[in-house]
Amino acid sequence: MKTLICNCNQTMPLDGPALQRALGPAASDGLDVVHTLLCRREAGAFQRAAKSGEDLVVACTQEQRLFLELNAETEGAPGVQERPIRFVNLRETGGWSKDVRARPATLTPKLAALLAAAQLPDPEPVATVGYRSAGRCLIVGPADAAQRAAQLLQDALDVSLLLTAPGGTLPQARSLPVAAGRVTALTGWLGAFEATWTSTNPIDLDLCTRCNACVEACPESAIDFSYQVDLAKCSAHRDCVKVCDAAGAIDFQRAPGETTERFDLVLDLGAEPLIGLHQPPQGYFHAADEAQLVSAVLRLRGLVGEFEKPKFFQYRHKLCAHSRNEREGCTACIDVCSAQAISSRRSENGPEKGGIAVNPNLCVGCGACTTVCPSGALTYATPTPAHQGRRLRTLLAAYRQAGGPKLAGDAALLLHSQGAGVQLIDALGRAARTEPAVRGVPARVIPVDVFHTASVGLDLWLAAIAHGASQVWVLMTDEEAPDYRAAVAAQMAVGQALLDGLGYRGRHLRLIEARDVVALDAALQAEPAQTVAQPAGFAVQADKRATLDLALDHLLAQAPARSVPEAIALPAASPFGSLQIDTGKCTMCLSCVGACPESALGDNPERPQLRFTEKNCVQCGLCVVTCPEDALALAPRLWLADGGKARKQPRVLHEMQPWACVKCGKPFGTQKAIEGMLTKLAGHSMFQGAALERLKMCGDCRVIDLHTNPNEVKITDL
Repeated sequence: MKTLICNCNQTMPLDGPALQRALGPAASDGLDVVHTLLCRREAGAFQRAAKSGEDLVVACTQEQRLFLELNAETEGAPGVQERPIRFVNLRETGGWSKDVRARPATLTPKLAALLAAAQLPDPEPVATVGYRSAGRCLIVGPADAAQRAAQLLQDALDVSLLLTAPGGTLPQARSLPVAAGRVTALTGWLGAFEATWTSTNPIDLDLCTRCNACVEACPESAIDFSYQVDLAKCSAHRDCVKVCDAAGAIDFQRAPGETTERFDLVLDLGAEPLIGLHQPPQGYFHAADEAQLVSAVLRLRGLVGEFEKPKFFQYRHKLCAHSRNEREGCTACIDVCSAQAISSRRSENGPEKGGIAVNPNLCVGCGACTTVCPSGALTYATPTPAHQGRRLRTLLAAYRQAGGPKLAGDAALLLHSQGAGVQLIDALGRAARTEPAVRGVPARVIPVDVFHTASVGLDLWLAAIAHGASQVWVLMTDEEAPDYRAAVAAQMAVGQALLDGLGYRGRHLRLIEARDVVALDAALQAEPAQTVAQPAGFAVQADKRATLDLALDHLLAQAPARSVPEAIALPAASPFGSLQIDTGKCTMCLSCVGACPESALGDNPERPQLRFTEKNCVQCGLCVVTCPEDALALAPRLWLADGGKARKQPRVLHEMQPWACVKCGKPFGTQKAIEGMLTKLAGHSMFQGAALERLKMCGDCRVIDLHTNPNEVKITDL
C-alpha cells in the first residue's frame, strides 16, 4: 500500500515524519514525501506510484477525476479494477480548521486516523437487486404541462399521457397515447409500475377524432382543446353529443370506467405527489416546479435498460420478534421505513410463516430498520456491521497511537452522509479557511462518511465508546426523513441512559441537525465527554446482540462510578429489559413461553415454573399480547446485579404448587388453573357429577374412569 499526501499550496501544517511514526512501517510507505502540487507539476510522482502496481491512497478528493484519468493514461499502470485507488479528504475535514492553525501538532492524530481507515480493504461484495426498464413512461398531470414534458422525453422514451383535469391544449396531431381520469392507485418501482385510473368524463379520448365540432357547438365553452368537458360549466343541452354522433366519442350516460396499465417510469406533475413518501420508489419522479421538472427529465432519459443496486439488508427470520401465532409484537422496522418496503407476514403460512417481508426493489438503503431492530433479525449489508466496526476501531486506534488524546483531546466520531453531509463539511472547511468567525472541524472530531446516517445504530455507537471514543455524533441535514430523526434520537436516548447509569460523565451521543455552516460549526465545539480508561480489544460481531453484550461488558468493567446501580432504567425504545408479572392473575398456562421468539422465557419440566433469562429479552411484547390473563408487562432496563452476570442466568419469575390427581396422586397442571376451570364449568350441563370429578384427574385416570364406569352411556346403547 502506497500513500501519497499533498499539502495543497502549503495551506496545512502536514508533518510527514510524524505520520510515519504514527502509522508504522507497514502503513507509511510514501509518507516520507509531502507533495505540494501533486495534481499539477508533481503529477509524475503519482504516475510512478501508479506504475508500481501497489494499492494507492491519495490524500485528495478535489482532483479525484484527474487522478483516475491520469492512471488510465499512464503506460504500465494497472486499471482500477485490478488495483483500487482510494481517495481521502484531509483538507476540509480538519486541515483548514482554526485548531490546527493555533496548534499544528494537533492535526497529526486525525490525519493518521483518516489515512489508516483509507488503507482498509473494501467491504465484501453483496447480492444485487436488478431492474429492467423498456422506457414506457407515464406522464400524469394537466394537459399543457404533460404535453411540454412529453416533448422533452418522447425522443428517448415511449411516452403516454394521463390528463387529470380539463383545461389546456392537446396538439391536433395524435402523436402520443392520451387518457384522462383520476388516479386511484399507483404502485411498483422502476420497470414494474402499475397505474389504475377512473375515467368519468363524457368524452372518450380514444374515440375522439379532434375534429373540434364539439368545441364549436358548446355554447358555454365547457369544452376546450384538452377535449374534456368541464362539468361545472356544462348545462346539459347536449349539442356536443349531436355533432359527435358519427364518432360517438361523447356519452353523458357512460358508466365510469377503470383502467389499469403497467409502465416502467412515472412522471407526476400534480400539485400533490401520487406517492407521498420521503423515499419514493426508483423510477417515480414528482415535479411541482420548473427546477424539479428539468432534474426529473434529465434522470428519466437515462432510465432505459438494465440496472442494479446493492441488496442493502440481510434478514434472519428465526430472530424476528414481529409476530408469533398470528399475534403481533415488535413493529419498529415497519413503522420507521419511509419507503414502505417492509410489511407484515404474521398471517401467512409456510415454513417461515409470520415475521416480516422486505421488498428489495423498494428498499433505498437507509438502514433505519436495522438500527431500530432489537433482535438483530435485520442487519445492514453495505457494509456489514463487522466491516463498519473495524473501520471505527481502526480510526480510534490510529488516533490514539498518534497521541490524539493528549494532543487534541479524546476523539469524537462525526457520522455523516456521503451526499449532503459531505457537502456541508466541505463547506465548513472552506469557510474556516476564509472566514475569521468560523473555526472549522476541531482537531479531535473525526468525520466518518456512511451511505445513510440512520444505518449505524446502538451496537456500533456503544462499541465505539468502548474502543475509546469520547462521543459519537450523527449529522443530519435535509436529506433524512423525520421518522429517521425520531428513531435515531430514541436509540440515542437509550444509549445515553446506559452511559449515564454507568457513571460516564458528559453527553456522549448526540443528533446534530444542521443545515448551514454556522449551525454545524457551533455544534462541533462541544467539550469531550468521559470515556473508558482502557479501550476494548473486541471486534464488532455480525450479530447485533453479541456486539451489544461485548460493549456493555467492557463499559461496565471500566465504569468510573464507585458503585454501579443494580439496574438502570431505560426509555421505551430499549432493546433490553425485564418482565413484570401479576402473580395474582397468572395461571401458569405458559402460553408466553411458546410466544417468545428469543428463548427469554422458559418452563421447568419438573414443576410448574416460569423462567426468564433477561439477557435474551428484546422487549418485543409478544408475551404481553399473548397472555390470556393480561398478567405481563414490559419493564425496560439494564440489570447489572452480580456484575452483570445475573441477567445472563435464568431466574424464576413465578411458580405454583401442582395439582395432584384425586385418583393416583400424580401431579398435573397447577392448583390455580384447575380450580379456575372447575369454577367456570361447575354450572355447565355437561360437567355435572362424575364428569366434573373427572376434571380433577390426570389424563390416564380420566380415561380409565370413563371405561370402567358401568353407568356411562356407550354409543352402542344409542
